[in-house]
Amino acid sequence: MVINSAMPRGSVIPELTYPDVVVAADWLCDRFGFTLRFRFANHRAQLNIGDGGAMVVVERLAGVTVSGGSHGVMVRIPDVDRHHAHAAARGARILSPPQDFPYGERQYSADDVGGHRWTFSQSIADFDPRTFGAVVGTLA
Repeated sequence: MVINSAMPRGSVIPELTYPDVVVAADWLCDRFGFTLRFRFANHRAQLNIGDGGAMVVVERLAGVTVSGGSHGVMVRIPDVDRHHAHAAARGARILSPPQDFPYGERQYSADDVGGHRWTFSQSIADFDPRTFGAVVGTLA
């Protein structure tokens, strides 16, 4: 297997488009706690979150629009309430405040500067997905 230093370690790397990559990357770092992994010119940036999580910010080409909520990003974090308080204080548009869910997560959702929906999630209990009838592969 070839290791490419230009690629994040994570297996799932969302790519989100924005009309201004620099503004979007700065906003995501400031409001949601990402750190810049690298930015290539003004058309692409990689951001880190936590230990091994990453995302890619890509320039939105003229005439291309966001798909109206057909995508979103979930980020696992250690303290939803602290994260929410920071994002709200910095002016993030909060869609749903922190709340506990029966599947063992505490979550809140917010829109970012490009209209993308983000859900920040903190594990608060161990939950077996088979409880809701999920077809389970390897739970590792």
